[in-house]
Amino acid sequence: MENAQLISLSRQIALRNQIDVVASNMANINTTGFKAQRMVFEEVTMPLAEASEFKQSDQRLSYVQDYGTSFNMLQGSVRLTGNELDVAVDGDGWFAIAMPDGSETYTRDGSFKLDNTGKLVTSTGKEVLTDGGPITFTAQDGKITISDDGTISTELGLRGKLKMVSFETPQMAKAIGENLYTYENAIPMRNGKVIQGGLEGSNVNSIIEVAHMIEITRAYETVSTMMQKTDDLRENAISKLGSLRA
Repeated sequence: MENAQLISLSRQIALRNQIDVVASNMANINTTGFKAQRMVFEEVTMPLAEASEFKQSDQRLSYVQDYGTSFNMLQGSVRLTGNELDVAVDGDGWFAIAMPDGSETYTRDGSFKLDNTGKLVTSTGKEVLTDGGPITFTAQDGKITISDDGTISTELGLRGKLKMVSFETPQMAKAIGENLYTYENAIPMRNGKVIQGGLEGSNVNSIIEVAHMIEITRAYETVSTMMQKTDDLRENAISKLGSLRA
C-alpha cells in the first residue's frame, strides 16, 4: 500500500506542475509573440518493491516524473497596428536583443519603441540589435521605414538592418522570462520576412487550454480519491490486525 501511495503521489505532483504550465499559457493568450508550453514526462521504474519475502518476484514499480517543458514554436497570427515601430516576423526569424550584461537573447515580440535617448528598445527597455549593434534615432531621421528583410531607412537614408536569427533546433531554446529566449549558435535568419506595422499574436489556443485544464483537474481529483481509498484500506488493515490476539 505504501508503494501505491508513492506512485499516486508522483502522479499528483506531476499534475500540479502541469496545471501551472497550462495556467501560464492561459495568462499569456494576449502576450505578443508568446509560445505555448507543454510539460514533458518520463517513466521512472524501480526494480523491486519494498517487500521482498514473497515467493514470487515483485513487479516493477512505475512512477511518473516531469523533467521539463517543450515549446510550441508555430507562428501566431499577425495583427496589423499601423505603428511604424511594431514589427512581426513571417517565418522562422527571431529578433536579437541585448541584455544588460552584454549577452544576446532572442524574441518574437516586435513591439518596439524609442527610449528617451532615441534608442530602439523592447517594451521592457532592452536594446534591439542591428547588424551594427544598438541603433539610435534623432528628430532629423523623420519617418522610419523597415523593409521585409529588416533593412532600416529614414529620411536621412539607410541606417542599418535588424539582426535576425534562426534556430536550427527550436526546441533547444530556453525561456528566461519577459518573452526572451537564449539559444547557443543561432544562425542568420534563413526563411522569414519582417512585416512593419504588425505584431505577432500568441499561439495559445484558448479552447485547447481550457480542455487541458479540465482534463488535468479531473485526473487530479481521481488520483486524490484513489489515495484516500488506499489510506482508508491501510487504516482498516491496521485496525483489524491490531485487534487480533497474538
